[in-house]
Amino acid sequence: MASGTVFLLLFLSFVVVSAQSNGTRKLAGTSLIAGNASVQPWRSPSGDFAFGFHNYGNDLFLLAIWFYKVPENNVVWFAEADDDNPVLAPRGSKIELTASDGLVLRNPSGGEIWKSEPITAPVAFGTMNDTGNFVLVDTINGSVWESFTYPTDTLLPTQKLEIGGVISSRKSQGNFSLGRFQFRLLRDGNAVSNTINLPSGYPYDAYYISNTFDSSSTQNSGKQVIFDEHGFLYVLKNNGVKVNITQLSDGNPIEAYYYKATMNFDGVLTVSSYPKGSGGVANGSWKDLFRIPDNICLSNVNPIERLGSGTCGFNSICTLKSNGRPSCNCAQGYSLVDPNDEFGNCTPDFTQGCEGEEEGAANFNHNLYEMVDLPKTNWPMNDYERFPTSNEQDCKSSCLQDCLCVLAVFGGRDCWKKRPPLTYGRQDASITSVSFLKLRKSNVSLESSPDDNRTRKKQTTIIVVMSALLGCSVFVIFILLGSKCLGLFALKKEILVGTCTKNVALECNLIQFAYKDLYKATDGFKEELGRGSCGIVYKGTTEAGPVAVKKLDRMFEADKEKEFRTEVNVIGQTHHKNLVRLLGYCDEGNNRMLVYQFMSNGSLSSFLFNGDLKPSWKLRAQIAIEIARGLLYLHEECSTHIIHCDIKPQNILLDENYHAKICDFGLAKLLKVDQSRTETGIRGTKGYVAPDWFRSSPVNAKVDVYSYGVLLLEIICCRRNVEMEGEGAVLSDWAYDCYEQGKLDVLIEGDMEAMDEFVKVERFVKIAIWCLQEDPSKRPTMKNVMLMLEGNEHVSLPPCPFPFTSIV
Repeated sequence: MASGTVFLLLFLSFVVVSAQSNGTRKLAGTSLIAGNASVQPWRSPSGDFAFGFHNYGNDLFLLAIWFYKVPENNVVWFAEADDDNPVLAPRGSKIELTASDGLVLRNPSGGEIWKSEPITAPVAFGTMNDTGNFVLVDTINGSVWESFTYPTDTLLPTQKLEIGGVISSRKSQGNFSLGRFQFRLLRDGNAVSNTINLPSGYPYDAYYISNTFDSSSTQNSGKQVIFDEHGFLYVLKNNGVKVNITQLSDGNPIEAYYYKATMNFDGVLTVSSYPKGSGGVANGSWKDLFRIPDNICLSNVNPIERLGSGTCGFNSICTLKSNGRPSCNCAQGYSLVDPNDEFGNCTPDFTQGCEGEEEGAANFNHNLYEMVDLPKTNWPMNDYERFPTSNEQDCKSSCLQDCLCVLAVFGGRDCWKKRPPLTYGRQDASITSVSFLKLRKSNVSLESSPDDNRTRKKQTTIIVVMSALLGCSVFVIFILLGSKCLGLFALKKEILVGTCTKNVALECNLIQFAYKDLYKATDGFKEELGRGSCGIVYKGTTEAGPVAVKKLDRMFEADKEKEFRTEVNVIGQTHHKNLVRLLGYCDEGNNRMLVYQFMSNGSLSSFLFNGDLKPSWKLRAQIAIEIARGLLYLHEECSTHIIHCDIKPQNILLDENYHAKICDFGLAKLLKVDQSRTETGIRGTKGYVAPDWFRSSPVNAKVDVYSYGVLLLEIICCRRNVEMEGEGAVLSDWAYDCYEQGKLDVLIEGDMEAMDEFVKVERFVKIAIWCLQEDPSKRPTMKNVMLMLEGNEHVSLPPCPFPFTSIV
């Protein structure tokens, strides 16, 4: 018995010593605290790699592995949630090595954020190896979990990808969220690079293929992708044959360089080296030894099967920089949907429609549009017509006269016509084709036609789709946005009412419709979408798609029109992707109608409260950020600042992609640039009205911040602020009680997707509580709200929002 015990101890000692020879051992029970500068990360014996909390900024930390001696682009692994996005831990979070669950990450309140799994046996210790692999060790069976098995965007020397293995790009260099590109080893043995659909993760066609699949024999197909210690990346076949992915001429000494293979945020797979130098810190910079593909802008794809935008976003043009990496720029007349995402989609700055499909279309389109030459540029996808021609002008004219055509490519003998949206174009000196982009002329209005009657028909066909179900106050938007077009100008203290002239139409961008055209479009106002106290909304159908027509049954008094006369110039020119725009109107006799896009997913109120199941947490979080972005534009980015005064779920509409747009500016109040407050009567909706309205002092934009705080809690919990079940509880009160008692999980009970992102939920709740402060001076601005929502500004612990209980 004693001899057996001695043997076991000797065996365990051997295992421990073996582990220590290649790593630094950390016993079960050891822990690290995020943001604790006095505690060093767990380093490998050479000090080349470290495991611990890597500063992400704004008091957030990545649980990561990084090159400890490299000062830039040094993260090689990070903990991911189930959706492949990074786990961001707030300051004070703790990672603990446990015997039962391995690595367990908890937030400062003790809630579990992430853990290493699966763990098949009790863990004795963890070790950070000199290879960059963090290993959890069972003293009986050896390794039970390794970071190498769960790669993120990077492979390190000696690391392998098995069948089904994948590395995924980040969204950008500094944003570790899941990007659109993958490098993976398919079950057929091919290693491929491809784009994916976000957020579903569905993979699109490959733009790089290793060609290591043999349909005649599985022995000749790939079984592993290996990144060896000398910086070579290759596919190992079942028969032992190596097929190089990289084509380096000579091996490189591992003693002198660090190596990594990374799927970058721009879609280029690179093998890079960094000189180790001497001393404690490496000197130099990362150098790309190999890039896959060599020119991603020109990577070969099958245009028939290709889906997704590709390297650059839709309506963008890809060019190769001197360092071999792509640059993406919106085509002329287009702008980025997200100004912070260079590789994102672009949207047109103008509206194109089939205004001139009837008689006279050619002349009409020549008056409205022009073709812009894009030499050395090709757009290989989205063809819908092709015809032979050796005449460049014929190609250009054919697109110009075709209302469906947005771009034509002339290849010398053929002309290809393209439909929207355009997949990314490629511009390169080797391209012989020329593209012609159709743009609306800057000096021509939508009504530029020699025949007014024909113009009205054309106007009917260019309505873009928007939503309904707007309340009575929507008519004021008719005054705000339409009065300039209606001719409500004060001349010698008289109001002159007239129709929209061409010059005015250009400036206000609104279209005046004839009653008969809207009657026809709605099939005699047949299909009702919703009702408000001032009118009914009907669905119409045009060649351009469905429309929403608001038929008003009540006019505002003349003195109300005078109140908004000075405001129309500003609100009529507000343009933002998260604001709804009025497109046109009818002012004919007693008929007063407004024309909007049709928002296919209705209001946020229906989205949040009308279903048995809670909508996706990710989608709700996106909507919350988009609403904040729209309010920030109103408060700070307009030439005249605007207070909306009635933020609530009914006034947020969702388009076909569930992007949020603020609507109904009927209660809006304008502020001059140098003005921060305004005196006005109480405005808003019960449950969303800030206490400021009930005091004698003037209000400012913080009243919208308060309403947004209520709305944010409703988005988090999918419950209305008032009329909750159970003792008449008010959501804002209940949410603060849950926060104060450390029971935020009760707010999202049953919402597993939200529970998986508990840190973000907690951050959103704290932001909402800050917005709900009774004292408006304590509320953040919408700019601060945006920064906090996106994790770019620390959210401190909020005080009780209603210490005075001044309003009941």
